[in-house]
Amino acid sequence: MRHSLLAIRPVPPYVLCHGGCGSGGPDLSSFPPVQSVVRAFNLLVEVNRAGLTTVGDLHRRTRLPKPTIVRLLETLVAAGYVYRDERLRGYQVTSQVAELSSGFHGAPMVIEAARPWAAALTQQIKWPTAVCVLDHDAVVVRFSTIPDSPISPFHATIGYRLSLGARALGRAYLAFCPDAERRILIDLMKVSPDPENHLLSEDELERLIATARRKGFAERDLEVEPRSSATVAVPLMLGERVLGTFGITYFRSAVATPEARARLVFPLKEAAAAIEAELREKSAPFRQEK
Repeated sequence: MRHSLLAIRPVPPYVLCHGGCGSGGPDLSSFPPVQSVVRAFNLLVEVNRAGLTTVGDLHRRTRLPKPTIVRLLETLVAAGYVYRDERLRGYQVTSQVAELSSGFHGAPMVIEAARPWAAALTQQIKWPTAVCVLDHDAVVVRFSTIPDSPISPFHATIGYRLSLGARALGRAYLAFCPDAERRILIDLMKVSPDPENHLLSEDELERLIATARRKGFAERDLEVEPRSSATVAVPLMLGERVLGTFGITYFRSAVATPEARARLVFPLKEAAAAIEAELREKSAPFRQEK
C-alpha cells in the first residue's frame, strides 16, 4: 500500500532550522531575535505589498503603534528602501529593495523550496535524500537529509561533485534539461577530467537519456562505486529549465526488486512535484518584474 507524501505535512523551514537556516543545521543562536529589526522587515513587506501606503493603513494591517511605525519608516527612508511621497501623501518602496533578492535565484531558491519536502520524505521512507545543482560538468550536493536518516549508506555528502555521465543526480539533470543546454553539457563532458563522464559512447548516452525521460527518473551506473548502494533521482523543473535534481540513496540489498524501487520512486516524484509548485510560487515575483 502506497502512502502519499502529502499526508505528511512538511515542517516549515523556519521550524526545521530555527536560527540555523543559513546552514540547514540546528538553532545555534546565542540571542533572541532583535524585535526592532523583525518589525522593520515586516513593515517593509507591507509597504512593498501595498504599493503606496500611509501610517494609518500600516497601523491597521500591522497593529503596531503609530509612533513605532513612523520611526521604522524614517529608518527605512534613511536606508534608501522606502520613499516618502509628499505629493501623494504616502510611502512606497524604492528600486533598492530589488537588491535584497539579487542573490536569491537558482540554487538558494531550490534549496529553500526543497528542504521541508526532502525532510518529510526521509521521515516517511527513512532513506536519505539529496538536492543537487549544476556545477560545470557535474552536479554538486547542496542539501542532504543524511543526519535525519537512520540507515544512510554515507556519513556526509554536502559538497560532493557527482558526474553527469554516471551518477543518478547528474544524469537526471542531463536527461531533462533543454536540448540546447544538453548539447553544451555533452561537449563539456567530452573534455572533462572526470573519467565517469567518458564511460558511455554518444549512442549509449542517447539511449540512457531516452530511457530516463521515458521512466521519469534516472539511476546511478551499476559499475561505479560504491556498488553496495544505489540512487534514483528526478529533476526539479521550473518551466523548461532544470533548477536542480532530487534523489534517494539506498542499499541495493534492501531495495532489490523493481517493485521495491517503485515504492521509492513514487513518493520521490510526488515530493518533486510539490517542490516544483513551491518554485513556481517563489519565482512568480521575479517573472512579474520582467
